[in-house]
Amino acid sequence: MLSVREQYRRYSLFVLIASLGVTVFLCLTPFLSGLLGAATIYVLLRGQMRVLAGRYRWRRSAAAALLTVEAVCCFLVPIALLVWMVVNKVQGVALDPQALVDSVRHVAELVRDRTGYDLWQESNLQSLLAGIPKLAQQLVGGLASFAVNLIVLLFVLYFMLVGGLRMEAYCRELLPFSRSVGRDALHEIRMIVRSNAIGIPLLAAVQGVVAYLGYLLFGAPSPLFWGVLTCLATIIPIVGTALVWLPLALYMGLEGNWGPAVGLALYGTLVVTHVDNVVRFVMQKRMADTHPLVTVFGVFVGLSLFGFMGVIFGPLLLAMFVFCVDLFKRKYLDRKPDSELFLPGGGDRA
Repeated sequence: MLSVREQYRRYSLFVLIASLGVTVFLCLTPFLSGLLGAATIYVLLRGQMRVLAGRYRWRRSAAAALLTVEAVCCFLVPIALLVWMVVNKVQGVALDPQALVDSVRHVAELVRDRTGYDLWQESNLQSLLAGIPKLAQQLVGGLASFAVNLIVLLFVLYFMLVGGLRMEAYCRELLPFSRSVGRDALHEIRMIVRSNAIGIPLLAAVQGVVAYLGYLLFGAPSPLFWGVLTCLATIIPIVGTALVWLPLALYMGLEGNWGPAVGLALYGTLVVTHVDNVVRFVMQKRMADTHPLVTVFGVFVGLSLFGFMGVIFGPLLLAMFVFCVDLFKRKYLDRKPDSELFLPGGGDRA
């Protein structure tokens, strides 16, 4: 039986840890994308780090520096180029509002000629012009946040690679599981992160290329730009790519190009959509034994919580919830010993 003083110390320490943890988390929220990005890239590079530091006896600092450069070249440069391309288009609109007004007026005239409904009203014009300065402000803020999180990502990634073994052992000890179940939990985390970090960008690239070929085939304007937008839209499950090719097909139809517009709509429905709905689930199932619904709803949850990085960590959050519920059921309801509390997939836990 603990004394009153000992209970006071224990609960006071718990309250202090919880308070400091919440405070630190709130302060680090602006850098959450960089921290989650560093964790993602670390999972992808930890195998190479073990080879360089273990088999070839490299100093961990030198190996971490080399892998950080690899991360910049293989991961960050392509992402930066995609962001720069989209931002360049948006920046052109923000710096030249008249061009946007002319484009909207042209679309409104097409709608009026085809349907008889007049979208071009003074209130709509005022709302459009009022939103342009906000768009420019959000663009500047987004670029500044992206640059800061990029620096945080590289800084954190380097030290995660240097102290990776100690970090993983410490995290394993913090988990409220036995040692064997803790290894299974970390294995599950690594598999889901690796599956999403490799599968989703690869699927996005396939989606972008397939859509780009369709835009070229049916004569869509600015096919490369719309192909990149289609690539980025794949982060939204089920209907993601339709947010790009469907309005584009409607615009082409309003301009009188009904043949190419119908062809693009059919191409998007029969080809692009099937690549999105079938290949996504096949890749996720092959790379990690994750149910498709966990992936779909996990992305929805993750995007609202973590932003872009929620594509990876949303399914992880939902999968760990399912894992913990299943563990609780088997350990405390079915009363199975720890030796039988293995993940369905099994495999190497190293």
